[in-house]
Amino acid sequence: MKRRAFVTGSAVTATSLSLFKRARAETSPNDKITVAAVGVNGRGFAVLKAFAARSDVTIKYVCDVDRNVLEKRTHEISKQTGQRPRMISDFRTALDDPAIDAITLGTPTHWHAIPTIMACQAGKDVYVEKPDAHDAVEGQMMVAASRKYKRVVQLGTQSRSGPYFQEMIDYIREGHLGQALFAKAWESDQQRSLGHPPDSTPPSGVDYDTWLGPAPKRPFNPMRFHGNWRWFFDYGAGDLGNDGVHRLDFARWAFEAALEAQGDAPLGTLEAVSAHGGKCYFDDIQEWPDNLMITYDYGAGRVMTYEMRIWTPYPLEGEKEGGAVYGDRGYIIIGNRRWRAYTKGGEFVKETRGNYSENTHPHVADFIRCMRNRNKPQADLETVGHPSSLMCHLGNAAWRAGRTIRFDPQTYTCIDDQDADQYLRRNIYRKPWTLPSLAQI
Repeated sequence: MKRRAFVTGSAVTATSLSLFKRARAETSPNDKITVAAVGVNGRGFAVLKAFAARSDVTIKYVCDVDRNVLEKRTHEISKQTGQRPRMISDFRTALDDPAIDAITLGTPTHWHAIPTIMACQAGKDVYVEKPDAHDAVEGQMMVAASRKYKRVVQLGTQSRSGPYFQEMIDYIREGHLGQALFAKAWESDQQRSLGHPPDSTPPSGVDYDTWLGPAPKRPFNPMRFHGNWRWFFDYGAGDLGNDGVHRLDFARWAFEAALEAQGDAPLGTLEAVSAHGGKCYFDDIQEWPDNLMITYDYGAGRVMTYEMRIWTPYPLEGEKEGGAVYGDRGYIIIGNRRWRAYTKGGEFVKETRGNYSENTHPHVADFIRCMRNRNKPQADLETVGHPSSLMCHLGNAAWRAGRTIRFDPQTYTCIDDQDADQYLRRNIYRKPWTLPSLAQI
């Protein structure tokens, strides 16, 4: 943060302003893609390895604010590729480098929006992990930036690139479900208690102030750090934004395909969202609920529901993590590693299996392909990634408000409910970081 000043209210560095005037030329089909990986612990490293495995990609930078993670991941990528990336702790270094074509973002969710917007402004494409952002308004700003600067932005909902999922969508588009009015998704998992550990000193090598970034200043706690940050309001979106976004995404995708098969209008804008549940099982420091039921009302009789329980792996329809779409001719049950089709009467029709863990590689391939041809990727932020993430943001907002909310997509506010608006945005950004307005993007 000391290397150069951040321009308050604009989300660009002083030295990056010139990048507005010299957006990169589009990548030639024969060029190698040069990538900077930002946030490389956990899922961020899995994505980095998928990029590094490609012969048409060069990893130039590895970026993390935890020096321990940074050195370990850089060493591992060096062994994988035979080339040693440069280690950095400030992502803006990569954005200022005209050689960089794209960045990957595997940071905690509260660090998705600002780097994505800045990357788009700097002429870089972005592969960002799910959910899109910390909240609804941050996602809105990311979409605005990707649209204005004509960038390819892919969300890490890799089911969209899974061959067996794509086969399922083709099957649905053939009309086998008939008229569909209802879909559901669920997550039944066995998480662990975080306990009540005391606050402590950040580990050696961790730039904790930068890790906090735009989030409020608070003492370090090991259970609010690596792997656990998602369970806290300031940094993540709970399990709804962790696993839930995957389940909602493939259920919504299948629902849309069933509507398309009948020539019906797409789902469109959510009319109302209600949520019920809370922390019913774990006695620990996490803030998001461990038990949750959400209803998404799209109007015209179209409804989606989401069930979440992260204290027991009890399956629904034979799947611990899944979704379903019901039509008047048949229905589909979706799991992480398979999908099954049934007639209206419950007679089994077919099953296709796949390996969910292998979907990242085709998802990265799709992103690289779209970087070259400038088409929309499978999980395009504007048309796929943000709409699915928005379901999570609105579900969380309804739960925190304790009542049904009605969302205005033009203003990104809750209709006639100013009190609930606070849950659609981060109201205070810690200096020097800030989120630009639509006008500033």
